[in-house]
Order: sequence, then C-alpha cells, then structure tokens
Amino acid sequence: MAGRIPKHFIDDLLTRTDIVELIDERVPLKKAGKDHKACCPFHEEKTPSFTVSTDKQFYHCFGCGAHGTAIGFLMEYDHMSFPEAVEELARRAGVEIPREAGYTAPVPQVGPDLLELMREAARFYKTQLREHPEAPKAIEYLKGRGITGEIAKNFELGLAPDGWDNLLRALGKDEKTREALVTAGLAVKKEGGGYYDRFRARVMFPIHDHRGRIVGFGGRVMDKGEPKYLNSPETPLFHKGRELYGLFRARDAIKRENRVLVVEGYMDVVMLAQYGIDFAVATLGTATTHEHLERLYRHAPEIIFCFDGDRAGREAAWRALETTLPVLRDGRQASFLFLPEGEDPDTLVQKEGTEAFRTRLKAGKPLPDFLFETLVKQVDLNRLDGRARLVELARPHLAKVAPGALQQLMQDRLSELSRFDPGKLSTLVGTSAAPARRPSGYGTGPKGPPTVMQLAIAMLVQHPSLAATVPPDWKLEDESLPGADLFQAVLGLLHSAPGMTTARIIEHFGDNPHRPALEKLAVMQHPVLEHDVAAEFPGVLTKLTQEALKHRTDGLLRKQQAGGISPDETAELNRLLTRRKG
Repeated sequence: MAGRIPKHFIDDLLTRTDIVELIDERVPLKKAGKDHKACCPFHEEKTPSFTVSTDKQFYHCFGCGAHGTAIGFLMEYDHMSFPEAVEELARRAGVEIPREAGYTAPVPQVGPDLLELMREAARFYKTQLREHPEAPKAIEYLKGRGITGEIAKNFELGLAPDGWDNLLRALGKDEKTREALVTAGLAVKKEGGGYYDRFRARVMFPIHDHRGRIVGFGGRVMDKGEPKYLNSPETPLFHKGRELYGLFRARDAIKRENRVLVVEGYMDVVMLAQYGIDFAVATLGTATTHEHLERLYRHAPEIIFCFDGDRAGREAAWRALETTLPVLRDGRQASFLFLPEGEDPDTLVQKEGTEAFRTRLKAGKPLPDFLFETLVKQVDLNRLDGRARLVELARPHLAKVAPGALQQLMQDRLSELSRFDPGKLSTLVGTSAAPARRPSGYGTGPKGPPTVMQLAIAMLVQHPSLAATVPPDWKLEDESLPGADLFQAVLGLLHSAPGMTTARIIEHFGDNPHRPALEKLAVMQHPVLEHDVAAEFPGVLTKLTQEALKHRTDGLLRKQQAGGISPDETAELNRLLTRRKG
C-alpha cells in the first residue's frame, strides 16, 4: 500500500537491531545457555520463564505465551504503535525511515534541532514564571486555582508573558531559527513580513509525547479572554488526534491502577494529580479519537471518561461511546462518569477530596449500560413497534463491537429489552458469537500434535538456514495441501534472502493473514525441534512430499469416480500412482 514503510527497510532495521540489547535496557537479562532469561515483564512470576534468543532475534515467555520481535516488544512493553516502534528502532540505528513510491502526504523530518527548540522554549517559559515582572500575577493565579508550587514544578508549568515577541527575542536569533519557531508552532508569520509569538499572557503547559519529548504546548489565559485554552497547531511534532496531555507522566500510575481516567482540561489533570489521582489524561482540544483509544488500551484495559452531567456533557459522552465501540473487544472496558452540573474534576476534587472522588469513579456507568439507557429513552417499550425500533437503533452499534463474549452479552441484553428471540435476533442484528481474535503476540503454538506441514514450517521459521538444503526449484506435488502456500512462501523468502532470522521472517509477513500462524509456529515446542534439526529436516520433507502426493492422488481418484477427469489429469493420475507404487 502506498505510503507504508517498505518491507526491505524493516528487514534491514531488524538486522541492525540486537533484541537482547534492546530488551536488556528495559528488563535486565541473565545469560542462560545460548539464550537470555528474565522474569516476564508481561505477567507476575517468581521463576524466570521469559527467554530472549540471540539467534532468532525473538522473545518468548513460556508462562503467559507472550512472544514477538523487537518491534513487537516495543509495542507491548513501551505501548507504542507499529510506526512508533519502527521510528524508535530507526532512531537507535541512526537511519531515516523511507516511504514506498506513491506516498503523497508530507513526511516531515523531525530533527533534533526542532525538538531542542521545544526544550529551549519550555526552559524559557519556566524561567519567566520565576523571574518575569508578570510572574507574581501568574503565581497568584495558580495559587487561586489551588495549584501548589511542587505540582507546578512537576508538570513544568511556565509563563508566556504579555507582549508580541518575548520568545522570538530570546530564541529567534536568526531567520532560520525564526522559521523553525513557526514550524514548531511557537511563532506566527505575518502576511506582510515579520513574526510574532503565538502564546502571550498565558500560563503554559508543556505537552509530551509517548517518549517524554516536548512536542507542543497548551496556554491558559489568566484573565478573561478567548480562547480560554490555546493549543499548539498541527506541526511535524504535534498531532492533537494522537497525543494526550499527561500520558507520559501517568504511565506508571495507569499501570498500577490498571485503568486510565480521561478528562477534558490540563488543569483537571494537574489538580487530580495533586490530590493523588495521578492516572488521568486529557484530550487536546478535540474529541477522543480512535488513535487515542488504541494508545490508551495499550496501557490499561479500562478507560473511564469523565464529563459534565449537563446536556453538552452527555452529547460528548455519546460521541466518545461511538468512537469506542469499534475498538472494544473482550478484556477491554469503558465507563462514563458524569459530574454534578457546573462542576469539573478540578473543582470537585478540591471540594470533596481524594477518597470521595475515587468513590465516584467506582460509580461510573459501564458503556453497555449507557448505550441501552440512552436508546431506551428514545422508544416506548410497551409498544411492539417501539421494541422493534430499539432493535433497529441498537443494531449498528452492536455490529461495531468485535465478535466475542462482550458482543454476545450486549446482544443478550438487547434481547431482554426487546423481548426478541435471541437466535432470530443474532441473524437480524448480523452479529455472531465467534471468539474474539487474541492479540497476535500471544499463544503457545498449535494445540495437540502438530501436522507434518506445521512441523516443516516451524523448522524453517525457527532454523532459517535449513532452506539452503532445499533446491531452489523444489515444489510440493499438490499446492492445495493445507499449509502448502505458507510453506512455499517461507521457503521462497529464505531462498531469495539468505541469512534471515526468525524475527525478520515474522515481520516480513506484516499484516498478512499468515502471520498469526507463523508466530505460533515460531515458538512451537516439539522433540524434533530440540535436537539435531538439520538431520531431522530431510525426513520431514520426505513425509511432506508423500503427504502432498497422496493428497493429489486421492483428489484425482475422487474426480475420476465422479466422471469429470480430463485426459491430462488421467495421465497425471497414472504417473502419480506409478510413483506411489515405486
């Protein structure tokens, strides 16, 4: 697809990356034979079962089944998206990420100069909060809001003084730097020439990305003025639909609480943290996006949305519900906390205190309850056509939820409310109780004894050098044999790119439907895979050839009995029967 990161670049990046070194920086590893071990970072355990292979460049936990490549580890452990994980590996390797031909969207190069400029701006704003003549006014404002000096320091709050060019005079020493300030969203270019500061007469809140880098700012007016909050514009560094205020700082607390609270303003996040509720984040002047949710669910299984209890708050909550439904699956939860009208988390936690606010969090309304309560208010359940209307209203929402237990339970609830037969409702709504797909990084291999095909693919994936023992023109007699297409694809890949590791094979398949099977086979355990694999592989190939031969012969015999075999197929059948007799 146009615009994607080329596979050859990912292959090269994994070649440059040592997964042992990468993981050891985050989870201290100990040498254990040819591999390295540690207690698994993805589940609680006392005896190490987490193994990292130097040869395969792959990690696997024999306790919980977590496994993957260097990219997969960053996605799971550091809660990165796939592009972010690739970006991090590219940064470590000191290379730039190319894009496939046809990519028309701009690909900004985020250089250290731009990030350093953001850090310098943050230092400037913090200094102004201490030294500028307007600092007492800003400090008085923060004190009036209940903010302590300690929490202001923790969140790196600052001051953009009144005036058109305070930051420009401090940092914009030359034209190139002034242009960079515009690119970073810190300054604005005038139509007639010249520049002016974007942020003026505001308390400043630095916005950090998932790696802790300052990528933007939010400014809050101290007096009356519009807009009350001013965010950085979209820049090469800052995308409001992706970033969440306070997330980097709250990561450990979110992990501890196993949930995250989503509020609407910076001040809410800061004040809640001051009162010990340090697992809150805020959207940045936009509604919650799909990307926000996926990022948050990588940190915790439960999201609590906090809104005002008035009409506007409930409408905002409904929009959040609609965005959340498609990312819900078994194991993920979402709920809605509605505050008393006229209150926000900032003011309420100061009035009630920590424990009272925590008690409110427990009373959050689960997403399914909020969904059905909202829909039921729009119909008359005492009328037959009213109940039919409820089904019609609920149908598109339930269809968005991933198949699994949650979708089935929501359908059961709809059946109760509408008094509709559950079986018929399933057909009408268009849902099914199919099990939800497990995350691709989990699983311990095929259940039960492996087939010869599974064993053959596992041997290639776990020991890629075996491909060199197979002639380049080698093919199975019957390519319709289950798994034959995957076997041939892996073999062809290894013939075209000798020296591949297990990790590179897995990542080469990207989002290909075969990838989940490959990941399971990469960690499959079997006696044949634990001894002299090179000596066992020819025998497995012979069995595979025999299976393919039998599969093709049986298929032609069935076709012959049905009277639909062609002369060419008759000749092929005779040839195959002769081979089997031989």
